[in-house]
Amino acid sequence: MKFEDYRISLEIKENLSILGFRRPTDIQYKAITPILKGDDVLAIAQTGTGKTAAFAIPVIDIIHQLKRSSRSESIYCLVMVPTRELALQITEVFQILCQHTRVKTACVFGGVDQDPQISKLKSGVDILVATPGRMFDLVSQGHILLDQIQILVLDEADHMLALGFIKDIRQLIHHLPKNRQTLFFSATINPEIKELAYSLVTNPIRIEISPKNPVAKNVTHSVAFIEMDAKRFFLERLIKENPESKILVFVRTKVRAERVFKAMERVEIKCLTIHGDKEQKDRMDVMNRFKSGEVKILIASDVSSRGIDIPDVDYVINYDLPDVAENYVHRVGRTGRGIRKGLAISFCSPEEKPMLDEIEEFLGQKINALIIDKEEYTTTIDLSLDNPNDWKALLLEDAQNVKPKKKKKK
Repeated sequence: MKFEDYRISLEIKENLSILGFRRPTDIQYKAITPILKGDDVLAIAQTGTGKTAAFAIPVIDIIHQLKRSSRSESIYCLVMVPTRELALQITEVFQILCQHTRVKTACVFGGVDQDPQISKLKSGVDILVATPGRMFDLVSQGHILLDQIQILVLDEADHMLALGFIKDIRQLIHHLPKNRQTLFFSATINPEIKELAYSLVTNPIRIEISPKNPVAKNVTHSVAFIEMDAKRFFLERLIKENPESKILVFVRTKVRAERVFKAMERVEIKCLTIHGDKEQKDRMDVMNRFKSGEVKILIASDVSSRGIDIPDVDYVINYDLPDVAENYVHRVGRTGRGIRKGLAISFCSPEEKPMLDEIEEFLGQKINALIIDKEEYTTTIDLSLDNPNDWKALLLEDAQNVKPKKKKKK
């Protein structure tokens, strides 16, 4: 089935065609029709499977058709997400798909001045993408009214629970009409998520896109065994051997992010960092520069692993293995998005081997190991611009320190 075969507006079909989307992914194929019919949906789908478009396409069409016959100042659809990065990414998808339709989308999240967001709300919004904190602030101030919401979307529900937003979700329900359509999307399912989901949905269509391998089929992933102190040399080599590739590097902490940034700076590699210590304005600037390709290397902490949705990331590098096995799937899922192919490589030091064991247990299979022979390993370090044992540089330094001998007077 192709998108042109769906009973959706011509404007949306044209937008999809411009984007190069011809056929739906599995989650889109299974979700779009039930959502268009008005059914509640409980969907379990991996990251990178196209789930944002799976709910965005039908939601936009429903609202576009409604606005043909009536005009309303109320918000039709609320999309709740756990992080501001994800909020921005989802809003962008909606805005692209909303072009030439009657549907208006806005986004509210914390960490920035609320006045521009309030101004946008006053101008009229059909779809609101929001993080819990800022949304409840604006509800309490009377800038957001939820009593006319017709569609509720909870995206990345498992991550929302992990961040402690379950009380916010339950509080939200008291503000919404009982007769609404609820779309619940999560990458994983466990008893707590299942209990929450079934307390929100009514006779849902359950969709599960979860093959035996939790990593999306478009991603080829492997592990390289590298000493902790040598990781920077191998990252340098990979980047320099792939100068045109967009590369996303994951580290464990914000401190590590800055250290790796400085290491790359020393070898004349231009890169950016994104982590929890950066102001929202700076984070948005970093994402825009990475997305546009102005800078091709982005070093990120785990805080950002679910908020980065750049369609054309060629490589994901796990410079540090994640502390939580499940985060491995979310990290490598930043490449191979939609129908594109992607590569992910994890650097594993001896002290990280227990983490690798946990990840492989979570995946239910071994990760393919890259064989690096001793000569190749040594050469990678020797050829680095940051190599402290660079004998050529040492000889040059010695030569510069040798004072020329004075000629004897005759």
